[in-house]
Amino acid sequence: MNPLMSRLSRYFENLRFPWLMLIAALAFVVNLFVPDAVPFLDEIILGLVAVILGRLKRKPKAGAAN
Repeated sequence: MNPLMSRLSRYFENLRFPWLMLIAALAFVVNLFVPDAVPFLDEIILGLVAVILGRLKRKPKAGAAN
């Protein structure tokens, strides 16, 4: 596996909701190319949702050290 894919897979393993973050990021990218009535409002909201979901990490296990 190339270094980029291994780094992405490690990142997604640590997320609490990896599929939800991926869906939000894909919706953000698609939304960039679809014209809308209020420019950039929905892009900003979807971008913020993707960032928030990307920052949610799994809770550490009881026996794991920091």
